[in-house]
Amino acid sequence: MDETRLISAANQPEEERIEASLRPARLDEYIGQPAMKERLSIYLESACKRHEALDHVLIFGPPGLGKTTLAHVIAAEMGTQLRQTSGPVLERAGDLAALLTNLEPGDVLFVDEIHRLSPVVEEVLYPAMEDYRIDIIIGEGPAARSIQLDLPRFTLVGATTRAGLLTSPLRDRFGIVERLEFYDTADLASIVKRSAGILDIEAELEGAAEIARRARGTPRIANRLLRRVRDFAQVRADGRISARVAAEALELMQVDKRGFDTMDRRLLQVLVEHFNGGPVGVESLAASLSEERGTIEDVIEPYLIQEGYLVRTARGRMATSRTWQHFGLTPPSATATEDLFAPTRSQSSDSD
Repeated sequence: MDETRLISAANQPEEERIEASLRPARLDEYIGQPAMKERLSIYLESACKRHEALDHVLIFGPPGLGKTTLAHVIAAEMGTQLRQTSGPVLERAGDLAALLTNLEPGDVLFVDEIHRLSPVVEEVLYPAMEDYRIDIIIGEGPAARSIQLDLPRFTLVGATTRAGLLTSPLRDRFGIVERLEFYDTADLASIVKRSAGILDIEAELEGAAEIARRARGTPRIANRLLRRVRDFAQVRADGRISARVAAEALELMQVDKRGFDTMDRRLLQVLVEHFNGGPVGVESLAASLSEERGTIEDVIEPYLIQEGYLVRTARGRMATSRTWQHFGLTPPSATATEDLFAPTRSQSSDSD
């Protein structure tokens, strides 16, 4: 379901070529995340001065914020090659061993969705990360023997949207851990302007800002909206993206001024109209929406929580006063909000 949404932050296969063309090559071209950029710049410069591989890097945060881009930037800044794979692809220990034994000194191995590595593969990864060696079993049965292979010093860059699912032994082996935050409108507008230039799209600054305001703090969504607004501008306008053209295009595509689409509005409406604003357990909410619990927790809720329209409590999900105001409704009495922190009731037991 998420992949069909215009404002989905999930990576869509048909966009990979376009995303690659928009990707900044170096750290100074990377827009946003200023604190993380400054720290990473120091780590990279220090490693280069020592002529050593960068410490292993874990990057986590919501999808679409630039984790893959950062892996490419790290490899470029270190002047080495990037080898890319993902957790689900590495099904057997031999799959990982084949990758590791083909690395050159200083190479960057990027593992997306690293939280989905199997336990067997993780066991091979531990000594590779810590001691730059792997143990390979040759033969079968009583004749089997273990051979230790030394590896070149490399940098593992792991990316995940679910840092809480990483095992402690794996997480503790990363020397650098960075979280990517949602982008502010100014940075997103700069990204839209840069992308428009690369794609040869004529976009005014106000038009870029209008797209940025509805992009849910996510560069991937901003770039997708830019391409769809371009289509509208070429057919319904003079091809130039102004604030008016961008607003008309996005309203037609049912992306409102807050970046909400029909799925977001539906969840908030159900919460307000069916459950009087909550609290309501996520299972009850999922049943009312005919959606899976995972879709609600991983796809719809994060942005609504980030923007202050939804809160998760021990008793369940609750709409905030901003939600009621968004629909032009009067919030319930203050006592309902104060009741947020009351002891959990048995009927809200599915709120986790």
